[in-house]
Amino acid sequence: MLTKQQRLALVPWGFVGIWSTGFIGAKYAVPYMEPFSVLLARMLLTLLVFAGLLWWRKPQWCSLPQAGHQMIVGFLVHACYLGGVFAAIDWSLPAGVTAIIMGVQPLLTAFIGWLWLSERLNLTQWIGLYLGLFGVLLVVSQNLTGDVTSVEPVAWIAAIIALVAISVGTLYQKRFGAGVDLMVGAFYQYLSTAIVMAILAYQFDSGVIQWNWTLIGALVWMVIALSVIAILLLLIMIREGEASKVASYFYLVPPLTAIEAWLLFDEQLNLTAILGILVAVFGVYLAVRFNSNNKAVKEPAGKSDS
Repeated sequence: MLTKQQRLALVPWGFVGIWSTGFIGAKYAVPYMEPFSVLLARMLLTLLVFAGLLWWRKPQWCSLPQAGHQMIVGFLVHACYLGGVFAAIDWSLPAGVTAIIMGVQPLLTAFIGWLWLSERLNLTQWIGLYLGLFGVLLVVSQNLTGDVTSVEPVAWIAAIIALVAISVGTLYQKRFGAGVDLMVGAFYQYLSTAIVMAILAYQFDSGVIQWNWTLIGALVWMVIALSVIAILLLLIMIREGEASKVASYFYLVPPLTAIEAWLLFDEQLNLTAILGILVAVFGVYLAVRFNSNNKAVKEPAGKSDS
């Protein structure tokens, strides 16, 4: 039987493994359904799943101010981040360039956490964060295609909004999400996201959908695996650890996605990309190792990180 600490140690790896499939799921779905419509369908179906889970578990609902905080988190982490990434790519910003911009997220989160939450990182952790970013750049550089000189400014703005939103949203959840049941919080997050996606889908999408089993399978995966399991794991990580430590695990997502794309779509994975994967993994190890060792020394045995 695993202890609580052992179970918590597995959470980041489960999150990274599932979260990395997000672009894979989108690649299967978007040819048959426009981006904001995909996200709207994903949010509505996720709300149905969470409504069923909440009816079954019957947890204590949060207060109105707490619900408001959770809706803000949903607006930042889900609506602005996912909407920004999808919009940037849809508005012709190359996916590789978008991934590079998103790769700055752990460093930006650490910097904002230092300013806002007084989180402190030592030199080893900062080196780990920079190594992780360098590893991501090596991986993504192998799939850079497209001319960015003709990209409209709105696409760049959308990508930057996504980057800032997920960084601030992670810290906002750490600051204001304490004491809220994870499923209740996630329900409110997806409620605000569904409202935003409905507006965006109405404004930008034509509503044309080509229903087939590929699209249905992609939606089911994005709802159950990504929007339910992965997000609950992320909320556990934010609750139990420092925001900068949590954010560092995002460095592992592009390398793992590259491996999955290589296996599923025969995309390029050369020696440089493999080296980038190893560098990113080592960077994450440095970023989280000191924090874990510090906890082990400073806290009595059996206590959690919270």
